[in-house]
Amino acid sequence: MKKVAIPVLAAIVACPAMAGQHHQNESFWDMIDPYIALRVGAGYTNLNYRFDDYKESLSDEEMHARVALGLTSSCHKVRTEIEWSMFTKIKDSATFGPTELSVDTKLQTLLMNAYMDFGDYQMIRPFVGLGAGVGFANTSNGVYDHDVTRFSAMGTLGVTFDWRQFAVDMAFRYTYVDVASSLHNFGGDIGIRYMF
Repeated sequence: MKKVAIPVLAAIVACPAMAGQHHQNESFWDMIDPYIALRVGAGYTNLNYRFDDYKESLSDEEMHARVALGLTSSCHKVRTEIEWSMFTKIKDSATFGPTELSVDTKLQTLLMNAYMDFGDYQMIRPFVGLGAGVGFANTSNGVYDHDVTRFSAMGTLGVTFDWRQFAVDMAFRYTYVDVASSLHNFGGDIGIRYMF
C-alpha cells in the first residue's frame, strides 16, 4: 500500500507546482504545434504516354485521399508536413500507330510539403504551398507492366478555416510526377487538421 500511496501523494503535491511553471517557461512543444491531417478530393489526371515511338496524351478523372503529419510554427504562419497520397486508378485508351492500347495507372506519392499563410486574419487565412518527394506508379498497358519510383512535386493554393484545436483546409493542387513522359494532376480537396 505504501508503494502506491507515496507516488500518488508526490504527484498530487507536484501537479500545482508544475502548473505554475508552465506559464513561466515555454517548452519546445509549446513553440510548435504538431498536427495530423486527413484530406479527400477529386481531380483530373493527364498522362503523356509513349509506346512504339508513338506518344499520346491519356486523361481520366480520379479521387484521392491524403494523410499528413506536420508541425506549425509558433507564429502560425508556416507549416511543414510529410504527406502520403493515394489516387484511384487512372484508365484511358488511345491509338499508338496501328495499335489500340488501354492504359491503367495506379499512383501514390510521398511528399515533404511547406505552407505559408498570408494576412493577419485569426480565423480565415489564405495559404500557398510547395512540396517535393517521390511518386510510386504502376503503369500497365496489357503488354507491359511497369512499377517505377520517380520524382514528384506539388504546388498548392488554398484557404484555412482555423478553430485553434482543429482547422479545415480547402485547396487546389497541381501535382507533377516524372512517370512515362510525364504525369500531371489538377485537383481540389477538403481536409481536417487536428492540432495536439
